[in-house]
Amino acid sequence: MTIEKQLPSTRTTELDSICLKAEVIPVLTIERIEDAIPLGRALVEGGLPVLEITLRTDCALEAIRRMNEALPGASVGAGTVLTPAQYRQAEQVGADFVVTPGATDALYRYGVSSPVPMLPGVATISELMNGWQYGYRRFKFFPAEASGGVAAIKAFGGPIPEARFCPTGGITLENAESYLKQPNVMCVGGSWLTPKKLIDDEDWEGIKALAQQAADRFHH
Repeated sequence: MTIEKQLPSTRTTELDSICLKAEVIPVLTIERIEDAIPLGRALVEGGLPVLEITLRTDCALEAIRRMNEALPGASVGAGTVLTPAQYRQAEQVGADFVVTPGATDALYRYGVSSPVPMLPGVATISELMNGWQYGYRRFKFFPAEASGGVAAIKAFGGPIPEARFCPTGGITLENAESYLKQPNVMCVGGSWLTPKKLIDDEDWEGIKALAQQAADRFHH
């Protein structure tokens, strides 16, 4: 297989500037569209300006659109993107970035030409090498804890030290520190910042407090 087009290095630079804004990216599953803006605002005011909205719910795309308009200082991305068609939908609602749980050649090829940077998911060194040949240099490491955790990230740094990762999956306030200490980790993704009960109760102050706790603990 020959690869005609490589990802422009500007996409890597864009991802770096997004990930530099925050050590922790809250991963959000929005069930009710009316929660989108207050939830996003609570996290941003708590000090976490990069938000990943998973496309696991019917209102996710509309949530991205609304949060982008209401939170101009934030970077709002689409998560759980599985196909080029979903990638295109994320572009259309103004997503600042796209995150995938794993990656396919179709997604890699689409991302090479997209103006919206993609953080493709990898769990093994072979998957990392596949993305590398398309010019991708930044990856989501998923599911992080189940795929070997910090030890795996350390091992990836041996053969491919230039790759950098956002580990997601099983990350908690307690173990995030050990990931963030690794030189090839730029940030972590976590859903612990938005417990379902707090969202159901519309406890935005409680969510803001969790965001502040993470922002204070993992400040650059």
